[in-house]
Amino acid sequence: MPYESERHAAIESVLKGCRLCEAVRSHLLSTEAIGKEDGSPVTVADFGIQAVVSRHLAASFSNIPLVGEEDAGLLRQGENALLKEMVVDHVQRITPDQSDHEILEAIDRGSGEGGPKGRFWTLDPIDGTKGFLRGGQYAVALALVEEGQVILGVLGCPNLPLDIHEPHGQRGCLFVAVKGEGSTMRGINDAVEQRIEVAKIAHPSEARLCESFESSHSSHEDAARIAQILGFHQSPLRMDSQCKYGMVARGDAAIYLRLPTGQSYVETIWDHAAGSIIVQEAGGKVTDMAGQPLDFSLGRRLSNNRGIVVTNGELHDLALNAVRQVFP
Repeated sequence: MPYESERHAAIESVLKGCRLCEAVRSHLLSTEAIGKEDGSPVTVADFGIQAVVSRHLAASFSNIPLVGEEDAGLLRQGENALLKEMVVDHVQRITPDQSDHEILEAIDRGSGEGGPKGRFWTLDPIDGTKGFLRGGQYAVALALVEEGQVILGVLGCPNLPLDIHEPHGQRGCLFVAVKGEGSTMRGINDAVEQRIEVAKIAHPSEARLCESFESSHSSHEDAARIAQILGFHQSPLRMDSQCKYGMVARGDAAIYLRLPTGQSYVETIWDHAAGSIIVQEAGGKVTDMAGQPLDFSLGRRLSNNRGIVVTNGELHDLALNAVRQVFP
């Protein structure tokens, strides 16, 4: 099976990250979060997961660089000594043979720039940090990019119900996709993967829209106008993180819109790489608002794309036409 070793390493890395995430979650206090320069919260888990995933991937694929969201600069600042101690403590519970220095170096290994040549991993240690902090949805998102194309994606969603219709049932989902091999889902603590497919829906009146929980991440007002144009009957499903890609891939929603809230905003590759291949391998379609494929060959950002439109495929042209009416 192509990419079998990479698939195995990616799954194990994400599962380690999810275990650290849940350990931190059980002890998390509001004082354990600090602000980055862009104003988004950073937690012990963000740094810890990047350290754990980076270390695990490097053990098997030392020649493949990592493009990660975090760096250890903040942890090296004296005023953040307590945060650093907590990160080190949680990482050492997962990988006890790592020193403080090695943990910071593992985090900084995520400084890769990506690009059109060769292979690289891209990681969002906690996609949906605000969801994590408020007890909502979040994901550990890891993808492998080769010659500018996403070829493998793994999403660990520790708080996502296995069945959306049983919100108080078993939680924790792992989504996996390899190019050309379809998409699967399993419970995080389960061993058996189940094949997943997008919803077979051809009319918007039967579809459900998925969008960001935070209106600062995607315009709710514009999404409402698009939903009205399409004739949606159901209220939107709002949640944080790439869990939304998982919802489309397994058929709980048929459309996911990520609509720009400003002219200058450019999406990062780690926010969409893993989720995009999981939807595409489940039979769906992912483009920007102009209908162009997402371009992961330009470094750390999707500089050639604006907005994201994710559908079950059958509704894609209708969704793009509606988007163009709102964003002419």
